[in-house]
Amino acid sequence: MPDSGTTLLWQVIRQDDNGNHYRVGRYATRDEAQKVADSLDAHGQRQLYWVERIGEPAR
Repeated sequence: MPDSGTTLLWQVIRQDDNGNHYRVGRYATRDEAQKVADSLDAHGQRQLYWVERIGEPAR
C-alpha cells in the first residue's frame, strides 16, 4: 500500500464484454500497474486489461 506522499500516476483499466471501461486501481509505477494487469489478465476471462498514465487521453 502506498504511503500518503506517493503520487499515483498509473492506472489499470478493465473493459467488460459490453465495452464499458472501469478503473481497477491506481499505482505509483508503470511496472506495478502492469503486474496487476497481467495478473488479472491471466485469469482467462474475456475482460481486457491495460495500463494508462493518468492524464493521457482514454482509449
